[in-house]
Amino acid sequence: MLGTTARNDGEVGPVLAPWRVYAPQHDTALLAQALDREHLRAGAAVLDIGTGAGALALAAARRGAHVTAVDRTYRAVLATRLNARLARLPVEVLHGDLFGPVTGRRFDVVVSNPPYVPAPGTEPGRHRAAVAWDAGADGRLLLDRICRRAHTSLRPGGVLLLVHSTLCGIAPTLAGLERSGLEARVADRRMVPFGPVLRSRTAWLREQGLVDTDDEKEELVIIRAERTR
Repeated sequence: MLGTTARNDGEVGPVLAPWRVYAPQHDTALLAQALDREHLRAGAAVLDIGTGAGALALAAARRGAHVTAVDRTYRAVLATRLNARLARLPVEVLHGDLFGPVTGRRFDVVVSNPPYVPAPGTEPGRHRAAVAWDAGADGRLLLDRICRRAHTSLRPGGVLLLVHSTLCGIAPTLAGLERSGLEARVADRRMVPFGPVLRSRTAWLREQGLVDTDDEKEELVIIRAERTR
């Protein structure tokens, strides 16, 4: 399966996204654009949390950054390694949960497109495709953990770029990042059509009061948080 990845000239190129690995979509492109706006010095250390097929990791590596990519599924790890090899780009790819594999290390930029779709029931098993997008009833299963831990992986002056839907709330993200000592703000917004997952659970989302009756679009936001000290 082919997804897309934003090159740093604004064009889009293909990336392999096998079954059960998140294929780059609107949120990936929006986050890649946010990354493109950041100044990256030569050799800057970049961390991609929840890399999926590695689209963001490749975007950073193309700009000369030293990139580390992490994912909790082996399929995503293998897909990113393959895509980096095909692109002839050096990317360190690690298997593990969020910041666990890089404990004690510090980065200039951390990017993350974590699972954030509200979902009925419990967290999906790691061998199901839904693990790439489902994030509990409020969509914050991983978001809150990222907000609590991101500052520990940033150097002073380092930046976190995080994308998610307004369905899981902007205020809790900003508040969580501020509590951890980061200065956070909404850096970008975009309305996008519901994809297959949201269309399939529109009735449940309406029951939860998360969408209105006529909603067919969701708003994506880029949160930019900086460690100022």
